[in-house]
Amino acid sequence: MQINAPCVVSLTWRLEDAQGQPIESLDQPMEFFFGGEDLFEKVEQALAGQENGYEVSVALQPEDAFGDYDSNLVCFESRGLFPDNVQVGMQFEGLPEGSATEDMPPDTIYTVTEVYPEHVVLDGNHPLAGLGLRMHIKVCDVREATDEEAEAGTLGDTGFTVMSGPSAGESLH
Repeated sequence: MQINAPCVVSLTWRLEDAQGQPIESLDQPMEFFFGGEDLFEKVEQALAGQENGYEVSVALQPEDAFGDYDSNLVCFESRGLFPDNVQVGMQFEGLPEGSATEDMPPDTIYTVTEVYPEHVVLDGNHPLAGLGLRMHIKVCDVREATDEEAEAGTLGDTGFTVMSGPSAGESLH
């Protein structure tokens, strides 16, 4: 079966930065809805019309993947608003209750980037924002989408940890 919207593709891939340094590897095939919200547009363009077994490398500029880095999504919050065990790398959905920071998107995943005695630095950018990427993709299977999948336009939570968009609130595109 050829990859044409709407369908479901089972993929493996290796994700690297622009210098070829590995970032993430999807070694076990995972299903994604093709023609909806599950894959980056440039990835869908590369896969369109292909079949099981097809392999391709796709170069993604920041605007094709996780967006440009936005320094406006970085803020400082009082250390007292966080649990005692707060650490670099922890993530929070939205800013903590009692936050004094205004004009920050409330539905964003914020990552703790620094912890000081008096404040915590939060970054709402996706960790891969601003980076050029290369995906080495293999199509492991192609099947027709069910009516429910086609109506939803996504397979939902794929369990894959790399999320897209400047707000990091979407699945991998």
